Amino acid sequence: MEGAVARWYARSTASLMPEFEADARRVAAQIAPGAKVLEVAPGPGYFAIELAKLGRYEILGLDISKTMVEIACRNASRAGVSVDFRHGSASDIPFADEQFDMLFCRAAFKNFTEPIRALQEMYRVLKPGGRALIIDLRRDASMSQIRAEISRMHLGVFSSLMTRLAFRFMLLKRAYTRNQFLNLLAQARFSSTRIDEIGIGLDIQLQK
Repeated sequence: MEGAVARWYARSTASLMPEFEADARRVAAQIAPGAKVLEVAPGPGYFAIELAKLGRYEILGLDISKTMVEIACRNASRAGVSVDFRHGSASDIPFADEQFDMLFCRAAFKNFTEPIRALQEMYRVLKPGGRALIIDLRRDASMSQIRAEISRMHLGVFSSLMTRLAFRFMLLKRAYTRNQFLNLLAQARFSSTRIDEIGIGLDIQLQK
């Protein structure tokens, strides 16, 4: 996602700020001051920025989109917080083993071209006992549920139409059911896994 499409996505997802704030509070409750946190595919950086406002953490974001990295860096600068956003791939995370206390990934995992490799990389860069939280669309969400979710976003007419089309013809096809995700996790080495179905999404909690 680059250029105008990335900028449109950044504007559209800004309406979900209360959810990013809630995610940041949730993660902050699980980590200690000074914890090192990696967000995989941060997009415009909203979650990482909100987390940075809550405490003294070392926060990095890794995104495959150069445009998103630029947007996230600008957003962090405007918010007056320190987050290190970098360009890179989830299937080849450019950090040494056992670097992070917490890893977060929201609304992106379904787009990874090498999902098993991405999970293995997440495992690799987490410290022993480190945690990961993945939140994403579930494939068996109904269109009525999706329409209700889009309505709650309070988008304009054009953005609402484009978002519905994206869900119907692209995002649902890429997403996973709970059982499909469990099959992916069977090829990683996490010691603890929990997957909950919440609304139209999957809430996946992992521990190394």
